[in-house]
Amino acid sequence: MDAGTTAAVEPLTMSQLEKAALALLDVFQQYSVRAGGGRRLRKADVKELIGSELAHFLEEIKEQEVVDKVMETLDSDGDGECDFQEFVAFVAMVTTACHEFFEHE
Repeated sequence: MDAGTTAAVEPLTMSQLEKAALALLDVFQQYSVRAGGGRRLRKADVKELIGSELAHFLEEIKEQEVVDKVMETLDSDGDGECDFQEFVAFVAMVTTACHEFFEHE
């Protein structure tokens, strides 16, 4: 699979989980920029991604101070940017919180 696109994969034959994995790759590609040896999300990219892609789950993240805190949490290596592994860890945290919320409903 080409690292720049997931369009080459036939979505009709994929499982729901495989489609979800490709959706994560596509969203990261859409919001990230090339930096150094790969793609990275900057703070502004993270803010835009949260506002567009996670608005129903993370409604209160609109203030810059909160975005700064989220970015600080995401940026596990302290380089000021979010790589794909850090992005996936963030999505896992959001998904876990949603799972816990719906388990208690």
